[in-house]
Amino acid sequence: MPEFLYQWPLWIVFVAMIGFFVGASQLLLLLIRRKLVPSFGAELHGRHFSSTLISSMMVFYGLVAALIAVNVYENYSDVHKVTSRESASISALYRDSAGYPEPTRSALQGAIRDYMEQIIHQAWPQQKRGEMPTAGVAMVTRIEEVLFAYEPVSEGQKVLHLQTLQAFNEMAVARRLRVDANREGLPSSMWGVLIFGALLCLFAAGFEVAPSARMQSILQALLAALVAIVLFVTFVWDRPYLGEAGIDSGAYELVYEQLMQPKAD
Repeated sequence: MPEFLYQWPLWIVFVAMIGFFVGASQLLLLLIRRKLVPSFGAELHGRHFSSTLISSMMVFYGLVAALIAVNVYENYSDVHKVTSRESASISALYRDSAGYPEPTRSALQGAIRDYMEQIIHQAWPQQKRGEMPTAGVAMVTRIEEVLFAYEPVSEGQKVLHLQTLQAFNEMAVARRLRVDANREGLPSSMWGVLIFGALLCLFAAGFEVAPSARMQSILQALLAALVAIVLFVTFVWDRPYLGEAGIDSGAYELVYEQLMQPKAD
């Protein structure tokens, strides 16, 4: 899906998708009634066969669309867990830094604080726009340099340093996963299959015969609305950071406010 759609309010995208598929279903139905059915003859020979075939198409498309929607949601949920994992590891790293002697403690806490501020105020707005954040690499390297420059002396300092390095490694891995998630999303070819398959099913459904033309139009519109809802949900979850439903920086902001924000005098 085009990224600019994620900049629109979700209700507008929802209405637009419903309108597109319902309108397409009515146009297809009109085409079938006026052009195709007369050319095939008025008799409904083979009706049971066509009904079975159309139902099979609907079931097959519904299964594919549902599996894709579930996979997209699982990916969205996994990315949400990655952000929670990174914020938790930063919290643990900052708490561990309190056990270091000066000047290592101040240097380490300052580097972690700068990194957290960069995530909240720079990286996250970039991710919401679909951009790849890169400034955090230098800040992670700065934290690493401070940690590697420290030489523990006592056994207690060695244990603390090992624990801090583990928290740092966890943070670095989680950061890499968070940044890579900016590339997540269904390829355009898959979206093309979903949309073309939906239109194909609506086209096939137009050959079913209802007791009246009005009823057939209503049923066709309801089917189109259902297809649009499934595709809308897939669209919302497809890009984890984009749009109103995108993952926000709340987990990072909470850690910053509770641990790192300078206290007012």
